[in-house]
This record gives sequence, structure tokens and C-alpha cells, in this order.
Amino acid sequence: MLDDIDQDILTALGANARMSLKDLAQQVGLSSPSVAERLRRLEERDVIRGYTLALNPKALGYQFQAIVRIRPLPGQLQAVQKLIENTPQFCECDKVTGEDCFIARLLLQSIEQLDGILDHIAAKAETNTSIVKAHTIPRRLPPLRPPEIPVR
Repeated sequence: MLDDIDQDILTALGANARMSLKDLAQQVGLSSPSVAERLRRLEERDVIRGYTLALNPKALGYQFQAIVRIRPLPGQLQAVQKLIENTPQFCECDKVTGEDCFIARLLLQSIEQLDGILDHIAAKAETNTSIVKAHTIPRRLPPLRPPEIPVR
């Protein structure tokens, strides 16, 4: 699926998506045109979907983050999904299996803001909220190479 050079390109971009084509080519040992062609193919194959910007929510005034498990009431699935989509403080949301239908990440300027946001959902869904204390594993790339099994 991915050869060693493609994996090296993805690893380098995972560390710094703003890396210049010249620096990327130098790091993986290819010419700039060769790296550009590989990037084009990785994008066409939907391996690379985009290049992102990571923001610090606290620097933008969001002092708290919450994980909200959302279970729509019968017949309210689409309405709840629209409410989540239309609430800008929800910065991520996954539709999941199990008792809850959605697990979402919510950015909050204050704890008091939490009630106001959840009140909009309360008529259409049950929620269970946890305040995030720390990010122990920041967003990272999935393993690109099979993990090595430790030798005993």
C-alpha cells in the first residue's frame, strides 16, 4: 500500500505539514519533482486528505474542553445531528455504535457556558458530559509501519 519513501514523506509531514517541498525532498532523499509527484499520487489515492492547522484553544479564550456523549430520543437522530453541526463550540463529533449515537468534543469559555449549550440539545437527546483534564496523547498519525514486537 505505502512504500518506505511514502511512509517517510507522511512521517515528515506529520511532524511539520508546512515543510517546504525542497526540505521534504532533502529529508527523504529524492528530488523536489519526485516528491511533488508522490504527494500528488498520495492525494489522488485519498491517503492525504489535506494539510491542517493546529490551534491552541486556550489562546482563543476556550478554558475548558468537554467530551459529550449524546443519545438522541426516538425519532430525533437527524435533528440532534443538525443541532451539533450548527453549534460552533462543537469542534469534533463522531457517530458511533453502542448506547450513544454521538461522541463530541466541545470547547468552552467557561463552565457556565456548558449548560446553555446542552440546554439546546436536552429536548431532543440525553447527554453525559466529562470535562477534559489533560490531553495525554495529542492527535497523531496512525502507525504507518507494522509495529515492532518487543523481543524478550
